[in-house]
Amino acid sequence: MNSFPANIYFTEDPQQTLKNCLAQFNPDKVAILVDENSFNYCLPFFADIENLQVIEIESGEKNKIIDTCSFIWEQLTAMGSTRKSVLINLGGGVIGDMGGFAAATYKRGIRFINIPTTLLSQVDASIGGKLGIDFNGLKNHIGVFQDPDAIILCQNFLKTLPIRQLKSGFAEAIKHGLIYDESYWQEIREKPFALNLDWNLLLEKSVMIKSDVVKKDPHEKGLRKILNFGHTLGHAIETWHLETHRDLLHGEAVAAGMILEAQMAYELKLIEKKHFEDIISYIDSVFERIATFPTFERIKSLLSQDKKNQGAMVMFSLINGPGSCLFDIVVNDDDILNAIQFYQSYKTKN
Repeated sequence: MNSFPANIYFTEDPQQTLKNCLAQFNPDKVAILVDENSFNYCLPFFADIENLQVIEIESGEKNKIIDTCSFIWEQLTAMGSTRKSVLINLGGGVIGDMGGFAAATYKRGIRFINIPTTLLSQVDASIGGKLGIDFNGLKNHIGVFQDPDAIILCQNFLKTLPIRQLKSGFAEAIKHGLIYDESYWQEIREKPFALNLDWNLLLEKSVMIKSDVVKKDPHEKGLRKILNFGHTLGHAIETWHLETHRDLLHGEAVAAGMILEAQMAYELKLIEKKHFEDIISYIDSVFERIATFPTFERIKSLLSQDKKNQGAMVMFSLINGPGSCLFDIVVNDDDILNAIQFYQSYKTKN
């Protein structure tokens, strides 16, 4: 794998790293986008940076919509932000996705810096330049590809997170090993999930994998599609939970999606039984199975809007061995239904 992109900074001193970036960019205005969580727990890390103008929004995927973007644009305009201004996105995946999209479209694009504060956003969402918002209940339906001018990663932010949020981000690390790096997958599954994991090592390995894939296929024309393993059905499940106001985190939906899509890979004879059983066993050791599920008809309806589709065909990314993944795999309705029935038939062993 290749080295990290030049715009990614691993640091124990995010404030000084941000100061260095701002000195390099020499902006006329600096705004920082936060939600109530990053305002309380993370903004104090940057107390010595002068003239930061704070834009605060409400947390949660339900707020990753055009109305919130309009609010951000309004605030930038009221501040007198120009094309020489910088927007700093301080928070989790929602802040990074939406703040980046707002910056990439404001006055046809201003500089922006992502400072991800959740494990999910650090290992995955902040890397790769996918920006966007949800639209009419469809996840990431409107967006652009645009890399941030800098990404500042600091594991100290992880200390502010509850264990459920850490697990949510850990799902993406599991995915990275399964699709691209067998040794990483083996390292992950040899250890139970715990708060004392080596977060720096995990961050570096996941960021390396994500960066390497994105560098080879920045606009998701081919190889980058493997990063969608677990997300095709995972996004459908997550969207339905948003529609019905049920509590589900992104990583929890992806974990369910990985079980479902691993089962399809096994039924299609893409993976051997032992690899399949190892995957299911490990994911079940970290995540509880989702109790409430959309109907098959609703899942099909949501899949019909998936961005990877080709015409009426839903295209999956499915693993075909430890650390390897195929993309543009057509799966029929029976395979999807069988995977759902397999997932729901699981009984917790006491």
